[in-house]
Amino acid sequence: MITSCYFCKGKVVDQVTSVDFWWGDDLKIIENVPSGICQQCGEKYFSPDVYKEMERLAKGRGPAVSHLSVDVLRYSPV
Repeated sequence: MITSCYFCKGKVVDQVTSVDFWWGDDLKIIENVPSGICQQCGEKYFSPDVYKEMERLAKGRGPAVSHLSVDVLRYSPV
């Protein structure tokens, strides 16, 4: 895993996090994902194996551990 952020050069530390993962038009939230997170800007980094597992989970039709309702808003300039 990397130790310095590609974007801001901040320190990247290993943490477990939740990930908003889009699969086509479907939004999946995947919990307990091992990642590297920049302590300065919040950019998340994943190993190839972790990313492949997130893809597998997102396209699978297995049972979800919970369900959320999300409001969708449209921006319009004032």
